[in-house]
Amino acid sequence: MPQTAARDWLANPRRAVLAPWAIDEDRSGGRACDEPEHPYRSCFQRDRDRIVHCSAFRRLDFKTQVYVPHEHDHFRTRLTHTLEVAQIARTLGRALGLCEDLAEAVALAHDLGHPPFGHGGEAALDELMARHGRFEHNRQSLRVVDYLEHPYPDFRGLNLTRVVRVCLAKHETRYDTPLGGGLDSPHMPPLAGQLVDRADEIAYTAADLDDSLGAKTITVEQIEHLALWRRSWQAVETAAPAASAIHKRIRTCKNVLAAMADDLLTTTAATLDALGVSTPEDVLDAGRRCVCFSDQMAADVEQMQSFLLNNVYLSARHVELDQTGRQIIRELFGAFIADPSQLPARYQRRIDSDGLHRVTCDYVAGMTDRFCKQHPARRSGQS
Repeated sequence: MPQTAARDWLANPRRAVLAPWAIDEDRSGGRACDEPEHPYRSCFQRDRDRIVHCSAFRRLDFKTQVYVPHEHDHFRTRLTHTLEVAQIARTLGRALGLCEDLAEAVALAHDLGHPPFGHGGEAALDELMARHGRFEHNRQSLRVVDYLEHPYPDFRGLNLTRVVRVCLAKHETRYDTPLGGGLDSPHMPPLAGQLVDRADEIAYTAADLDDSLGAKTITVEQIEHLALWRRSWQAVETAAPAASAIHKRIRTCKNVLAAMADDLLTTTAATLDALGVSTPEDVLDAGRRCVCFSDQMAADVEQMQSFLLNNVYLSARHVELDQTGRQIIRELFGAFIADPSQLPARYQRRIDSDGLHRVTCDYVAGMTDRFCKQHPARRSGQS
């Protein structure tokens, strides 16, 4: 593909076909169990619909993103975060000429394996599973769609297309590094998977900033020195100097998101050009990720995320909630190991084939924060 072709693609508002580097239905990799095609839904639309209708997706509504689910009426939950990632992925995917339905399916499934109580819950389960195969939520997301969800009589799992499953197995952001152990290969993830990884990063950076300001965990004065915030605030001051403080704050958070998205598109187009990418296979063999920020934006995002880490995720209040969540998970896990009869019957039936620790891990990881706190086995585990 000639140089600047990717930028030319971005500049053409009338295009109606996928870009040459996009994966279409013919390259989906098929399903593990053959099924007849649907009369009017593409394979990726069917994947998306299966994800949205599965029970693991609904449980995301009561799983912690950063702030306790539904403690207030406007902070993100794991579900609303997922929807924001999907929206960003679809928008950027369209601009890059990717299959929007594929990007959306991957985005909607990327956190299905996340346990209760956020990353603290994940760390607790990994400690408990240290001698039993470990735990990592990307691998668990794949386990959810491949095995734990069981709505069909002819096979276990959701029977998603292979390319969606590969993207889930290779999901990686600043705070998410896959352990491997399924669909491993030395290749880079497909472009749609890379895009969802960065959409995830864009979504949680802007949203955690917005929620933390709304919760008064941090103040505007504390972040005035951050380059990404400073530029975004100045754009609001220029456009709406008479706006109220709260409107300036809200619009600045939106500008932070937009700045990351704009930079990602421009840099990704330039990277595709520089690498001479003209097929989906070129993406896999590129030796580096094609969807990326510019060096300056990457530094600015890292500065923002480091601030959030030190002032939000590691704040005294969040550390306290994190420790509480870890302790609840330990209590429940220990109670089920000591007395497996407290597990639901459908989980008990899998103990011989999967092992007690893995079955217990599956059950606890699938719980919502609320269900964990209220589960009667906690009392038996404390006795």
